Amino acid sequence: MSGAVATASTPTTVAAAAAAIAGRVERTPFVASPDLSDLAGCEIHLKLENLQRTGAFKIRGALAKLLTLDAEERTRGVVTASAGNHGLGVAVGAATLGIPACVVLPRGVPLAKLTAIQRAGAEVVITGAGYDEAYAAARDLADRRGAVYLHAFDDPAVIAGQGTVAREMLEDRSDLDAIVVPVGGGGLLAGTALAVAEAHAAVQLVGVQAAGASAFVDAVRSGSVVSGGASTIADGIAVREPALRTVAIARGSGVTMRVVTDEAIARAMVLLLERHKLLAEAAGAAGVAAMLDGAGALAGKRVGIIVSGGNIDPNLLGKVVQQGLASAGRYLAFRTWLDDRPGQLHELTGILGDEHINILHVGIHRVGPYTALGRVGLDVIVDTRDAAHAQDVLALLRRSGFPAEQLINVQPVA
Repeated sequence: MSGAVATASTPTTVAAAAAAIAGRVERTPFVASPDLSDLAGCEIHLKLENLQRTGAFKIRGALAKLLTLDAEERTRGVVTASAGNHGLGVAVGAATLGIPACVVLPRGVPLAKLTAIQRAGAEVVITGAGYDEAYAAARDLADRRGAVYLHAFDDPAVIAGQGTVAREMLEDRSDLDAIVVPVGGGGLLAGTALAVAEAHAAVQLVGVQAAGASAFVDAVRSGSVVSGGASTIADGIAVREPALRTVAIARGSGVTMRVVTDEAIARAMVLLLERHKLLAEAAGAAGVAAMLDGAGALAGKRVGIIVSGGNIDPNLLGKVVQQGLASAGRYLAFRTWLDDRPGQLHELTGILGDEHINILHVGIHRVGPYTALGRVGLDVIVDTRDAAHAQDVLALLRRSGFPAEQLINVQPVA
């Protein structure tokens, strides 16, 4: 790790940020995960920022920046744009310091994040289809009001504050081989790079983006920043355009970037719930998703993963859990056809019952394209252990004389 990484960012060190925010944020647990380690083929430890006082790491950078404001700037107040977690960090931090705060959020922001910001006492403005449109509106509002604009990731003090997550990880486990970081605008990744540099640690950095919002990956590979897509369930890292500052720090650190699908993220969220009883939002589970999708060069290594947040809308949670289970092969949806005579359905359910397979849904089609004279179409959804077990169930049905074809992307009926 070269000294140029720190120089590219700011004279504000992670150590200074840690001293400034000490006692104002939680030192979150950093726990081993034997279950995830077995699945990923490496030794995994989880940094649980979903247990932070605001439910996400963002309060660290927000407070680090707010504490640098002088009396005149505090009087003018602050404005920020956010997908939710940064806004909550600013709202809580500003309330603690007695600073007026306005948070601009995009339409469709998760309700849990919106109401938490309002409870913290910040003014809320909702506009724009995504973070980037909300950001443009917030900059304009700050200029018109004469308020201080507090950027979510393109600010030296914010980056240093986010770096305190990795600083704690390295204090707890100085023998880490790698740190895996969810990435949106890059503030957490850049801060992690600075923390690693300050600790003089030989730690590989892995940044993870959602496949539908991979502008940071493109920027690291090309060296130039362009606007990209932002279509993902991981709203916390759905940033169309990262900052030159964070990209420069990431490239200087030699970071390895990876992308994961929304399906992989949903599977990771389910595993965190099942194996650790941990609620992670989609962005927070992205690092786990990357490791479960294939450890690659990190096989056998000691890896710290930042679970960056846990603020998920309960309405979305149910859908994500269903998607995660389906993606992991925990549901099997199939279509079969029965002779239109008494006892056929009983025979089919008996076969499934003998194998202790739970039936979630049965749909019978007597008319329409799935039927024929003397035949009835049947759509069935059952619980399965995994994708291999689902194929075993299909094979069992076919051996028993029921023509069965798997249906793709079918969710269980609520």
